[in-house]
Amino acid sequence: MDRLALLGSTLCFLAGFALSVQALRGRVLGRSPGILWANLCGFVFQTVWLYERGQQAGRCPLTSLFDVLVFLGWSVALLYLLAGATYRLSLLGVFTSPLVFLLQCVALWMPMPLLSKPVSPVNAWLELHAAISVVAYGAFALAGVAGATLLVQERQLKTRRLHSFFYHFPPIHDLAAANRRLVYIGFTLLTLGLVSGLSRGVAHIGLLRVVSLGVWLLYGFLCVALGVGRISPQRAAWLAIWAFLVLLLTVWAVQIVSNV
Repeated sequence: MDRLALLGSTLCFLAGFALSVQALRGRVLGRSPGILWANLCGFVFQTVWLYERGQQAGRCPLTSLFDVLVFLGWSVALLYLLAGATYRLSLLGVFTSPLVFLLQCVALWMPMPLLSKPVSPVNAWLELHAAISVVAYGAFALAGVAGATLLVQERQLKTRRLHSFFYHFPPIHDLAAANRRLVYIGFTLLTLGLVSGLSRGVAHIGLLRVVSLGVWLLYGFLCVALGVGRISPQRAAWLAIWAFLVLLLTVWAVQIVSNV
């Protein structure tokens, strides 16, 4: 299987980002349907590629870091398309395109592992666990994007140097609420993913089990901090960004250890 569909998807998200920048310069972000169509086409190409990859593997295509990065990009794009128009037409939506583009560029830079059909029957609960967990990672990624947007807006307000794209920012209160909701959604999905694995005795083994529990505890702590209101929106934004970076590093480290 070649990378044609994946390459087409990556170019679509690049086009979406380019159109977003052009719309921002002209202050017509809300009147540029090409951005949505570019991202939608990128999502369709992603879905086609993942379907073909899954058919070749005979299971959910999450067998390597290469596959995880593409599936993560697909999760981010899915949540972007499911979000309301207010999200898609704000800078949160604009930042989604380059995030997916970068994830898939890293994947395209890596060698694509060869796949073979599994000899033993595929455990449906394990596949569900893996798929839901990566969709949760997509929600965490968007929470990081919301946090980054909040910090950029706060910086501009403090310095009183308002660029043209500032007027497309949602209010800081709305950004904080989006960050909080995305963390809650991601944590709920991650919990469901872990339960689906544990309930059928297909929990991770060794290091992967510890890492999964560590990520769950990390975001659980963030959920509690957001829930009790003992954390400022700015600190919550930083935590969402750093937690996602830690998540990416742990996924990368586990994949390396698993292939040793």
